[in-house]
Amino acid sequence: MHKTRSPQTPGLRRLCGLVLSGLLLAVVGCSSLPPKTADLPVEQAGTVNVSGAAGQVSATAERKALQGMVNEGKKDLAIHHLKTLTATGDADLYQGNRTRLLVDGPATFGAMKAAIAQARGRVLLQSYIVEDEGVAAEVAELLLARAAQGVKVAMIYDAVGSITTPDAFFKRLVDGGVAVCAFNPINPTKRPGFWGLTHRDHRKLLVVDEDVAFTGGINISRVYGSSSFGRRGQPTGEGALDDGWRDTQIELRGPVVPVIGQVFETTWREQGCQGELGQPAPQKAAAEPGTRVVKVIASDPRDKDNRIYSTLLAAVDAAQVNVRFTMAYFAPGNDFVTALRKAAERGVVVEMVLPGRSDSTLAFHAGRSYYDDLLSSGVRIY
Repeated sequence: MHKTRSPQTPGLRRLCGLVLSGLLLAVVGCSSLPPKTADLPVEQAGTVNVSGAAGQVSATAERKALQGMVNEGKKDLAIHHLKTLTATGDADLYQGNRTRLLVDGPATFGAMKAAIAQARGRVLLQSYIVEDEGVAAEVAELLLARAAQGVKVAMIYDAVGSITTPDAFFKRLVDGGVAVCAFNPINPTKRPGFWGLTHRDHRKLLVVDEDVAFTGGINISRVYGSSSFGRRGQPTGEGALDDGWRDTQIELRGPVVPVIGQVFETTWREQGCQGELGQPAPQKAAAEPGTRVVKVIASDPRDKDNRIYSTLLAAVDAAQVNVRFTMAYFAPGNDFVTALRKAAERGVVVEMVLPGRSDSTLAFHAGRSYYDDLLSSGVRIY
């Protein structure tokens, strides 16, 4: 959704890098988006701006959209959280979207492959890990097939995250008409001058024309192929993998799709990637408008303010009823742990779902070192 990462503050950077894989998407329904104007205090740093398929909407349409969201939930909570969103600047929101939660790898890859197969203008794919076997090989064949039909296809993979993938895999894609770019190559002669070696790209994005976008925590890797897991995290059922992992993705349709496409385009340009991205085919006329309002927050290692982490921390600090989250790598900084503890101590229900086993021993034990303090404050850990 995930995000390029710098190791200068490992716990903080890794945490926000995997919140939603680099693109933090506030998909809002009931209690996150209050109206602006008179309800907001004068000390707020920014205002709410609502856009739709044709750009920024009129003041009347904006008020109607925001009021509709407020009516879904509790007005006081809605206003409270929008004040939080606008505390550091404008809150740019996109209305009229449809969203779908893809709960695991099979659901995600099924939806992504179907979207690629229907591409008409261009396909943009970005992932920390791109493997050369299993589902990755299937995705590669689809990309090559669309490129052969004249669709512009571009891929960004992280040079470290995909270090074990043979060069021949990417060369075959290039030979087949796919524009391929390694994010921040290890070879200093190929690396953009203003990026440090340890600046890595953890985003997972797929954008197909202006029709659909995906983001979340799932790499293009076979380890997400398990369809079900048992009570203790052990894979069960046909097709389950002993080394499998479960993560989550989100599918978005509507005005937010080209916004996510622009995030990809910015990375492509700043990394000096070669090849044409082409133009997306317009959104299908038959597409039905949705009702979800979405905010996109993109960040990279040069972002000193770390917008994703700051937004997450502010949301916890502002919580009045509950905080619920899950993440693959819980290695927080002290400020985030303090925010969680304070929220629980003031009566907020704080619940976390964290891995029972991990491929990163360091992150696993770093997170668990905080469990006693969190539990003693009333945080619930599952």
